[in-house]
Amino acid sequence: MKKTRTFITLILTAALAVSMSAVVSAAEIPRATAPLNATEEQILIVENLIGDILDEVQNGLGYAEAENKAEPRVYKAVITGETNGNGYGVLSDIMRNAILNVRDMYLRPEVYQEAEERLKVLLADTITEVENGMDVNTAIKEAHTKIYQSINPAFDPEVQFSIDTCYQDIPAVDMAVYNRTRKLLDDAHKIYIQKTAE
Repeated sequence: MKKTRTFITLILTAALAVSMSAVVSAAEIPRATAPLNATEEQILIVENLIGDILDEVQNGLGYAEAENKAEPRVYKAVITGETNGNGYGVLSDIMRNAILNVRDMYLRPEVYQEAEERLKVLLADTITEVENGMDVNTAIKEAHTKIYQSINPAFDPEVQFSIDTCYQDIPAVDMAVYNRTRKLLDDAHKIYIQKTAE
């Protein structure tokens, strides 16, 4: 009888430890992957729903498999009222962007590292301006213009963004560059917040 209780206690302790470590180790959604209009609350809702799936993606799970596992969770949470009034449209965009970017970072880590190093130099002035209080959305537009002009020096945002989108001639940019741009500017904004809090 005593051995049975000890055995059951060991099993319950192990199960509890596994479930606690699963919760603690669930991957965070990289903020640089979220749509610009997403709020921190919305990102956290999705993070709580699919963090364990992002862990699997970081370890090799494919995009389609991950989306097929994550989509029903987000849909069910919306239908059952577990999303604090946030709708499926924005939550599913956060989910898909996170899975796509985490998968791409898994497949091409060196591309993201190289992009970040190049962008630190190309966007140094913009990063400093954000650290000193520049609006992040304004900085993103400025950064994108610098990126486009680094590919095509003749790129003129005034001309290109004033014409119909189907006629715009915007240089092709790898998604890793957009991702690392957001990350660098978000990090700079955190520095600004720390400075102003002191």
